[in-house]
Amino acid sequence: MENCKSFLPNADENSEILILGSMPGVKSLDEAEYYAHPQNRFWKLMGIFCHNDNLYKTDYENKLKILLENKIALWDVIQSCKRNGSLDSNIKEEKPNNIAELLKKFPKINVICLNGNKSYTSFKKYFPEILEKYECYKLPSTSPANAKYKLEDLYKEWCKAFKTEIFN
Repeated sequence: MENCKSFLPNADENSEILILGSMPGVKSLDEAEYYAHPQNRFWKLMGIFCHNDNLYKTDYENKLKILLENKIALWDVIQSCKRNGSLDSNIKEEKPNNIAELLKKFPKINVICLNGNKSYTSFKKYFPEILEKYECYKLPSTSPANAKYKLEDLYKEWCKAFKTEIFN
């Protein structure tokens, strides 16, 4: 079992939407970048919401900057765990991040997007009071392991949280 540790949050005083993953996968941990696996649809999906078709192609620092310009914060529910490989189902001995502290620090956040089942179940386990207090959305994972969802399907589901009209 590998020891895994999440990254620092990407958030600022203008953030209104918080996207929470579970724990970065092996490729992301190796690259020290959220959603670094080339088949993960996260950056393509965010490109649609940020009106930037090339977001997924840009360098990592610019990706984070563009999210913040669009009032989107990014972090993980799990601060540390033990896990073999990248699958959420292999996560053991998880410890949560201090989500409550982040929300106090950035009070404009009013929507929380939970990227995938593990993100949701861990969030529900550790932060039931936040789940009740905030507008929270359990959303299909952008992971390549969630192959039944095409990018268009992810977009339709994620539109609910982003309160965006679906493009045809």
